[in-house]
Amino acid sequence: MIDMDSQELYTQMKQLWETFEENHTRFYNKRVKAAGSRARKSILELKKLSGNYRTACLNEAKDI
Repeated sequence: MIDMDSQELYTQMKQLWETFEENHTRFYNKRVKAAGSRARKSILELKKLSGNYRTACLNEAKDI
């Protein structure tokens, strides 16, 4: 597991979402196939981080 707190994970997830949005738009509007690949890669990484975010939040909630 990645040892980051929820704020660090949030920042990383936000950056990945922005990358996803940009590439999705390029794929959808301009039909750039490479942008579609990059969008799928970003969303897959975001999916992985979401589990880490959930774990970090639960651990931080225990410490409160």
